Amino acid sequence: MIPPKPVSRPDKVSLWRYFRLFRQDILSAQPARLYRAWMAEFRTPFFRSYLCNDPALVDLVLKGRPRDFPKSDRIREGLRPLLGNSVFVTNGDTWERQRRIIDPAFEGGRLRDTFGAMWDAGQAMVARLQHRADGQPVEIEFETSHAAADVIFRTLFSIPIDHAVAGAVFHEFRAHQTAQPVVNLGALLPLPRWFPRFHSRQTRATATRIRKLIAGLTADRAAAIAAGTAPDDLATKIMTFPDPQTGACFDTEEMVDQVAIFFLAGHETSASALGWALYLLATHPDWQDRVAAEAQAELADAGYLSVVNRLRQARAVFREAMRLYPPVPMMVRENRCPVQLRGRAVAPGAQIVLSPWHLHRHERIWDNPDQFDPARFDTENGRAGLRDAYMPFSAGPRVCPGAGFAMAEGPLLLAMLLRAFRLEPIAGRVPVPVAHLTVRAKDGIWLRLTPRTPPIPQGQP
Repeated sequence: MIPPKPVSRPDKVSLWRYFRLFRQDILSAQPARLYRAWMAEFRTPFFRSYLCNDPALVDLVLKGRPRDFPKSDRIREGLRPLLGNSVFVTNGDTWERQRRIIDPAFEGGRLRDTFGAMWDAGQAMVARLQHRADGQPVEIEFETSHAAADVIFRTLFSIPIDHAVAGAVFHEFRAHQTAQPVVNLGALLPLPRWFPRFHSRQTRATATRIRKLIAGLTADRAAAIAAGTAPDDLATKIMTFPDPQTGACFDTEEMVDQVAIFFLAGHETSASALGWALYLLATHPDWQDRVAAEAQAELADAGYLSVVNRLRQARAVFREAMRLYPPVPMMVRENRCPVQLRGRAVAPGAQIVLSPWHLHRHERIWDNPDQFDPARFDTENGRAGLRDAYMPFSAGPRVCPGAGFAMAEGPLLLAMLLRAFRLEPIAGRVPVPVAHLTVRAKDGIWLRLTPRTPPIPQGQP
């Protein structure tokens, strides 16, 4: 079975038609030739953009100096109401300062401190689904979103998703997803900074409510830190870690910006990858059986983070799911200096588009690129692709600081689910990938869950 893939647009369309398609879904707005092209140039009356699939160009942009190819300001236009001045959209000295404070909280050794919270969220997820595993269709993306949000709140603020504020943020964020288009007018037109960005009323309202809820949690944590009663979780670590160069910590407003992106990046991307991984296992029962058998063998005595390293089958499936359905399908940088791209002179100000969606399915790089094959990473072709053409977390200096966190969380939750349930697809309900904030299914991912018999008891961390 070939996993679902959006239908590409015709090779030539009018600029207005392209903008309309792009605003609805950036995946189906692209021509099929991008799955074979090393580079493609797009011209508009307002800017030029170059989509780069050549691994050498990807390395040039991602692994060079961040100041030469900073994040494009056009990207922040649609995200500004929610993310403010977070590390996801900043550049230059501001970004460097933010990373100096944030990165230590996500160092490899810190995963040991968050494993218990991941485990507890996984157990809560299994318990919720046991009440719904009656053979009736389940919209699994909602469940993976719920579980990923639970992980974020437990690791950041030591509160579960059924905490009133955590639950409110989760539900407001789902409303924000539906209100927030991929492209804002300010990303397409060269508008001055003072010009209104035409965010919808619902976009502004949901973003304001989310930020207000996060601000309350952040203020409460600042008070607990001052009183010496704060738990030793990620929020406390980040809020109390001083910039090694200046000695200054994040203030409350800055922390609200960062928590907003932690929630977006850590919850939304993990939920997307986990949902697609479950669908792929439901449609490939041989791999489902492998993951379930591994989970039964390894999780029975799961007490430490080291169990994640033993979930080799689950990790291969999760990695392959992110190859086929990278949560963040495109990244945009801006060229700040003259450069040659495949012999073509590119002037400063050009938009450089890097597309994990096309790179991960590139016909000149991967064998059978549209096939689901977690074993590919044990082949020479798969290892080369993993090294040269795989970037679900970006790469270089701006690589996602939570990449290690996600690669522990995803396989663990996947294994815990497969240990408890058997998954089946629903006939006639094939999910269609679309890109909004991340790659999701247009009408959700619907699966049938049945308990494995005999039930497999859950271990204790």
